[in-house]
Amino acid sequence: MRLPYDIVDVFTDHPFAGNQLAVVHGAGDLSTEQCQAIAQEFNYSETTFPVPTGEHEYGVRIFTPGSEIPFAGHPTLGTAWVLRHRGELDEGDATQHCGAGAIGLRFTGERGVELAAAPRDSVGHGGRFVERLLADLGLLPSDLHGSVWVAGCGLTFAHVPVVGDALSRVHIPAGNVAGYGDQPVVADPLEGVNVYAVSDGPGDLQVRSRVFVPGLSVPEDPATGSAAVGLGIALVETGRLPAGGRYTIRQGVEMGRPSTLYGRVEVDGTGRPAMCHVAGEVQRVASGEILVP
Repeated sequence: MRLPYDIVDVFTDHPFAGNQLAVVHGAGDLSTEQCQAIAQEFNYSETTFPVPTGEHEYGVRIFTPGSEIPFAGHPTLGTAWVLRHRGELDEGDATQHCGAGAIGLRFTGERGVELAAAPRDSVGHGGRFVERLLADLGLLPSDLHGSVWVAGCGLTFAHVPVVGDALSRVHIPAGNVAGYGDQPVVADPLEGVNVYAVSDGPGDLQVRSRVFVPGLSVPEDPATGSAAVGLGIALVETGRLPAGGRYTIRQGVEMGRPSTLYGRVEVDGTGRPAMCHVAGEVQRVASGEILVP
C-alpha cells in the first residue's frame, strides 16, 4: 500500500528554512509501529498522520523519530495548512484533536496559521535539577539571566533564560531531561530544554532561542511551537510579560534553518496565563507517495 504525503517548512517565509514536516494522508488504519517506522524514514523532527473528521476539525497522531508525542507546535500549524490547501478543511477557524486535547486554529492569510492552547504545566524550579541542567548544557550559573521555569501546553519544556552570548556556547544535552534529579512534578512529558535570551526594546519582546529534545531523538530543533507557547507562560510568570502580550522568537540560526515564531499570551483577572498562542508561515516543499512498511 502507498499513501500520499506532503512536505512543508513551518515558521519561515521561504522554503528550505524553518522546520520540516511530513504529513501522511489516509493513515487512519495504520498501527503505531507503522507510523513510527514512517517517521523514522522521513527522520524529521515530526511526522503527522491526520484524519479529517469534519469541515472544521481533524484528529492527528504526531511522531518524532523516537516516539509518539501528545502535542507539538510546528506539526499543528503545518498539518492544518496542508489540509486546508487540499480542500479537507473549510475556510475559517478549525480544531485539532490530539493527545493533549483540542487545539484551536486560526488561518491568518494565504500562508499563516495561529494555534491556541491552554496552559497545562507551570512551575518554577531550582536546586539539583537546575544544576544538572546547566552542567549538561555546558553553562555556568553566571550564564543564567533569571529563573528557570518548567512550563507547557501539552508538551513541557524547561525554559532557561541566559545572557546573550551564552546561546553560542550551549552544548546539545547528552541526557534525557526527564532523568535529571530533583524532578519537577508535571502533567505532561518533560522532554525538552528551551535556552533563550531576551532583548528589551520598543514593541514586541524579542527572543533568541535554541531548543533541544534529545530524549525524543531530536538533538536540536530549528523551530518549536510547543516550546514557544510554554515560553509565553514562563515570560508571564517570571515578570518579562507580566500583563501578557506579544513576543517574537528567532530560532534555528545555528542550524542554518532560520525560523520566526510569533507568540502572544492572554492572562486572566489574576494575571496568570490563560491562553497561549503561536503563529507562523508555512511553505510547500514537496509531495509524493510513500510505501507503507
